[in-house]
Amino acid sequence: MGSFMQTSRFLSSFRDVNVFGGVRALSTISNYFNDLASSDSFEYFPVNPVYDLWSIFSKKPVQRNREEMLCVLGRTLTTETVESVLRELKCGWNCAYEFFLWAEKQDGFRHNRYTFNAMASILSRANQKSPLMVLVKNMVGSRCSMTAGSLGFLIRCLGSVGLADEANYVFDHAGMMHCVPSSYTYTCLLEALTKCRRYDSLEVRLKEMNDSGLRADKFTLTAVLQAYCNSGRLTEAMGILDKMCANGWADEHAFTILILGFSKSGAVDKAFELIEGMERMNLNLNKKTYHVLIHGFKQENRIDMALVLLDKMKEDGIGRDVGLYSVIIEDLCKNKEYFKAFNLYMEMRDSGLFPDKAIIGNLVAASCTEGKMEILEKLLEEAKILNIGSSIFIYNAVLEGFVACGEVEKARSLLQVMVASATGEPTEHILKTLSMVSLKLKGELPNVSSFSIVLGGLCKSSNLDSALELLKDMRRIGCKGNQLIYNNLIHELCNFDRFEEAQLVVKNMKDSGFEPNHFTYNSIFGCLCRRENVDGAIDLIKEMQTEGCEPWIKHCTLLVKKLCVRGKVIEACNFLDSMVQAGVQPDMIVYSTVIHGLCKKGELDNAVKLFHDMSKNGCIPDMVCHNILMHGFCKAGRIPEAENLLNEVLEKGLVPSVVSYNSIIDAWCKNERVDLALFWFSKMNSKARPPNVITYTTLVHGLCNSGRVEDALRLWNEMEKKGCSPNRIAYTALISGLCKCNRVHTALQFYRDMQIKGFDPDSFLFVELVNVFVVEEDFVAALSILREMIEKEKCPTPDEKSYVSLLKLLCKICEDDLSLVDVKTIIEQGCIPSVQSVDDLGVVTKMLTKN
Repeated sequence: MGSFMQTSRFLSSFRDVNVFGGVRALSTISNYFNDLASSDSFEYFPVNPVYDLWSIFSKKPVQRNREEMLCVLGRTLTTETVESVLRELKCGWNCAYEFFLWAEKQDGFRHNRYTFNAMASILSRANQKSPLMVLVKNMVGSRCSMTAGSLGFLIRCLGSVGLADEANYVFDHAGMMHCVPSSYTYTCLLEALTKCRRYDSLEVRLKEMNDSGLRADKFTLTAVLQAYCNSGRLTEAMGILDKMCANGWADEHAFTILILGFSKSGAVDKAFELIEGMERMNLNLNKKTYHVLIHGFKQENRIDMALVLLDKMKEDGIGRDVGLYSVIIEDLCKNKEYFKAFNLYMEMRDSGLFPDKAIIGNLVAASCTEGKMEILEKLLEEAKILNIGSSIFIYNAVLEGFVACGEVEKARSLLQVMVASATGEPTEHILKTLSMVSLKLKGELPNVSSFSIVLGGLCKSSNLDSALELLKDMRRIGCKGNQLIYNNLIHELCNFDRFEEAQLVVKNMKDSGFEPNHFTYNSIFGCLCRRENVDGAIDLIKEMQTEGCEPWIKHCTLLVKKLCVRGKVIEACNFLDSMVQAGVQPDMIVYSTVIHGLCKKGELDNAVKLFHDMSKNGCIPDMVCHNILMHGFCKAGRIPEAENLLNEVLEKGLVPSVVSYNSIIDAWCKNERVDLALFWFSKMNSKARPPNVITYTTLVHGLCNSGRVEDALRLWNEMEKKGCSPNRIAYTALISGLCKCNRVHTALQFYRDMQIKGFDPDSFLFVELVNVFVVEEDFVAALSILREMIEKEKCPTPDEKSYVSLLKLLCKICEDDLSLVDVKTIIEQGCIPSVQSVDDLGVVTKMLTKN
C-alpha cells in the first residue's frame, strides 16, 4: 500500500503532462519505475496502461523484466488500449507484431476490426507479406465483425504489397465477418487488383459489382481507367473516360492517367489531344501534373513533347524549377541535341534560375563532345562565378565529355596536365593541345573519379599501354584509386592475354589496400582457361575457394571445350575432378562437353562412368547429355546399350527428342538391320514424337540399301503427306538408292523433280546417274547427264572420292565407238580436271587406282 501511495504522489506531479508529449517527462517516469520495480515492496497498479505497454514492448526482449506488470495489464486489456499502443509503437513492425500476438493470448481479450486493421497497416507499410497473410487468415477465422469501410481499408493494405489473392479471399469471406460489401469496398478491391496487375480478375469483379446493383462511382471508374491504361487497353480506357465525362466525374487526375497511358504507348499526338480536351473543359494541368507528364515523356524518349509542355507551363504562368530543366537538358545531351540544350540553358538563366551541378556537368560534357571550346570556357567561368560544386567536378565533366566523344587522348592529355601540376613538372608540351581549358583548370589535383573516367576510356579503346602508364601516374601522386579502376584494367589485360602485366596490377591493387574480389579472380581465371593452363586454373580455383569466390562456369566450359577439341580429353577429365574436389560443382554443359570428348576419343566406358558420377555429384543429366552418350554407343556399334539408355529415359519420365530416336535408327540402318530401325520409327510415332527429314532420309537410304525400294517410296510419300518437305540430302539419298537398285527411270524422275524444287545435285549424285546409264549401256543418256554436270560446274576434282569413279566411267564410254568422239571433245575442251587427252584418261585412271 505504501508503494501505491508513493507512486500516486509521484504521478500527480505529472498530471498536466501529455504522456507522449515530453521527452523529459517520459525519461523521468521510466527511471522512476525502473528503480521502483527493483524494490521488494513494489506492487504494480496500472495508471496509464498505454504508456506502460508502449514502454515494455518498445524495448528489446532481453531488456524486459515486467512479468508482474504484464499480468496486471493483460487482465485489464481493451481493444482501445491495443489500438493506441499499436499506433504509438514506432520502433519497428516486429515489436508491434509481438505485442499484437501477446494481446490475443490474454484471457477475455479478442481483437476487433480496429486492432486488426491497425496491425495490417503496420505490416503493409513494412512490406511484411508473410505475417500479413497469417493475419488475414486469423481475422477471417475469428469471424471478426467488419464494416464495408473497414474491409475496404484492409483490402487496400493487402493491395499495396501485391497480395491480390488475399484481397480476393477476405472479400469473398465478407459474409463470415457480418459485412455486406458496398461500392466503396468494391472500389478498394478494384484498386488493389490494379496495383497487382490482375486485370482479368478486375473485370470479373466489376461485372459482379454491376450485377449486384451497386453503382460505380468516380473512384471506381478511376481504378478501372488505371487498370486499362496499365494493360495497354487504351480504347477501353477512353470509353471509361467518356463515361466519367458524361457523369461530370472527369478530373485532371483521370485525364493525367490516360495521357500518360497514351504517351507510354507512343501515341503522343493522342495524348496532346486529351490535353486540349482538358482545356475545353476548363481543367488546367497543375504543376504536379506537368511534372509527371514531362517525366513520362522523358522516359519514353519523347523529349520533343516534354519541351512543348515546358513552353505550355510558361504560357499558363506555372513556375518551372531547376529540376525540370535539369532532366530535359540531360536528355537533350544524351540525344546529342546540344544546340537545344544550350538554348534551354540560356532560357533558364534569363528567367532568373541558377543552374545546379548536374546541368553544368551535362553541358560541359556536351561542349567537349561538340568541340565547342568557346562555350566550354564560358561554362567554366560561370561555374566559378556561381560557385557550383568544386572545380574538380567541372574538370571531371570535361574528362567525361572527351571520353564520350571518343577523344580519349585529349582526356588523357588533360589529366596529365593535372598530374604534372600536382607534381611540379613542366606542362608546356601538354598545354599546346588544350591550352585554354588546361590553363583554367591548372592547379587542380585530380581525384579518383578523374582517373576512373580516363582509365575506363583507355580500357574501352584497348589502349592498355597508356592505361598502365596512367596507373603509375595515379599511384605516384598518392591517389589510391578504387577497386573498379584496378578490375577494369586487369580484365582488359587478361582479354588481350597480357597475363603477367595483369598479375602486376593485382599486386598494385593489394598494395593500395584493395583485396581482389570475384570479378578480379575470374578475369585472371578466364585468361588461364584461354591459355589452357590447367594447373594454373586448378591452383587459382583453390585460392578462390579460400577467399569465398566462385569461378565462373563459362570459363570452365571454355577450358574443357578447348582441351576436348585438341584431343586432350584426359586433361579435361582431370580438370573436372579437380573442380569437384575443390568444392566447385560443374554444370551440365561442362559435363556434357567432356562426355562428348570421351565418346569421340573412343573412351566410351569412361564416358559412361562420368555420366553416372555426375548424378552422384548432384547434376542430373538432361536430354542433351543422354543423346551424346546414346550417339557414342551407336558410333561404337553398342546399339543395345543405346536402346537401354533410351528405355531408361522413358521410364524416368523424360521426353526423348527426335535426335534420340534418330541416333538409334541410323545405327541399325548402317548395320543393315532396317527392320529394327523401323521398329524404333514406329515407337517414335507412338510417343507422339514426329519424325523429321533426317529420320525419313535415314530410313529411305537404309531401305534402298536393303533392296526394299517400294517400301522406301511409300515412306517418301508418307513424309510428303505429313508436311515434312524433303531437302537436297533426302533427294540425294533416294536417287542414289534407286540407282543402286537399277531403278533408272524412277531415279531420273526424282532427279528432275529435285531440280524443279531448286536443289542442285552434287558431283557424287551426277556420277551415280552416269554410272547407272553406263551399266544399262545407254551411253547417250550417260553423256547427257555428263554434259549437264559440266554445265553446272559440278565435275569432281582429283581430291574427291567420286573423281576416280568418273574416270573409270569415261573409259567404259570410250569403248563405244560412237561415244568416243563425244568424250574426246569433252576432254579437249578441258572439262575433265588433270586429263588432257583420251590417252591420258587411261594413264591417270590406272595411276589413281593403284594409289
